[in-house]
Amino acid sequence: MHHFEYRDGKLFAEEVSVTSLAEDYGTPLYIYSAATFRRHFEAFDSAFDGLDHLTCYSVKANSNLSVLKMLGEMGAGMDVVSGGELFRALKAGIDPAKIVYSGVGKRDSEIREALTAGILMFNVESMAELVKINEVAGDMGKTACISIRINPDVDPQTHPYISTGMKKNKFGLDIEHSLEAYKLALELENIEPVGMDCHIGSQLTSIDPFLEALDKLLNFHSKITEMGVNVKYLDLGGGLGIPYDEEEPPHPTEFGKALAEKLSALPLKVILEPGRVIAGNSGVMITEVVYTKSNPTKNFLIVDAGMNDLVRPSLYGSFHRIGEVEQQGRAAKEYDVVGPICESGDFLARDRKLPEVEAGERLVVYSAGAYGFTMASNYNSRPRACELLVDGDTVIVARKRETYDSLIENEL
Repeated sequence: MHHFEYRDGKLFAEEVSVTSLAEDYGTPLYIYSAATFRRHFEAFDSAFDGLDHLTCYSVKANSNLSVLKMLGEMGAGMDVVSGGELFRALKAGIDPAKIVYSGVGKRDSEIREALTAGILMFNVESMAELVKINEVAGDMGKTACISIRINPDVDPQTHPYISTGMKKNKFGLDIEHSLEAYKLALELENIEPVGMDCHIGSQLTSIDPFLEALDKLLNFHSKITEMGVNVKYLDLGGGLGIPYDEEEPPHPTEFGKALAEKLSALPLKVILEPGRVIAGNSGVMITEVVYTKSNPTKNFLIVDAGMNDLVRPSLYGSFHRIGEVEQQGRAAKEYDVVGPICESGDFLARDRKLPEVEAGERLVVYSAGAYGFTMASNYNSRPRACELLVDGDTVIVARKRETYDSLIENEL
């Protein structure tokens, strides 16, 4: 469910005409719906009401300060994976005690920043990282609360680039090495092991891999309890998918019910890290057709948004539904929708049937609220797009469009 709909053939974002937004703010343009963000967060968070839980929104999905602030006001914590994301979360007013810090490559400075802020815990991904956190905490005279990210070797049946819980992935520790890590954590003076962590991947369309991983974690929990580890938190990560095309991912209530049945007897606070499922369909990208072009085998729509603005189709071969901002009622043609970047891999869609479109008309690319702007770049020295947050009939400029001057402001 989202709040982008046609009225008399013209697309609206909540109560605001998308055409008027494109005219006022230019394209490419990201538009987020506050009502959709709120609806998705409430639907997710309430699905786990039967459990003691904390919903920590995954900042990497969409890290705009306006979005983080809005979710924080609804009670969300944050899952961060870098010092920059921690900085954003704190700037947005998020309680540090609701922040968990994941990621495989935490630097000394980032560990120090997190300890200074007083975050809830680090999700530790290697033995070397555990030793480093102890060292930094000792230098600061602090105790670091940690969980070990356990790699359960579960196949999430998703794209290999977003699969994170198998032995061949770079994330976490396998079961055997996780036991060793908890033994070491008990010995280290400046470490307090308070949780277990697991994240198996993203865009999952079934809860079965989650439950398979959970069974392994519960067996593991009994082993570390016998070792004397007092675990308070069970961090199950995120990963629930969204419908980009014809996917039918499970509703969070299905997941919540299954977790409640398995965890009812255990005194554990569950931490969940949704990102895409909150943000994905809360945003769209608007682009204008610059030229149309045909050759003997292809019809092209050359638009002003490129792989630097939305890289998912080029990087993952991902499907994003595309439509007209103003429906013209023309017959369909098959197009490649391509951008201005000097790469053959620069496309938003291939062999896509769309109503015939003319230069100067605008297209909407759906499901762009997650991993859209956050993965954008300045490739080909292109300024990044403007981000708008629409709340009813109110338009908030969540991020100004970059300029040519901003491209070079840090260069000497």
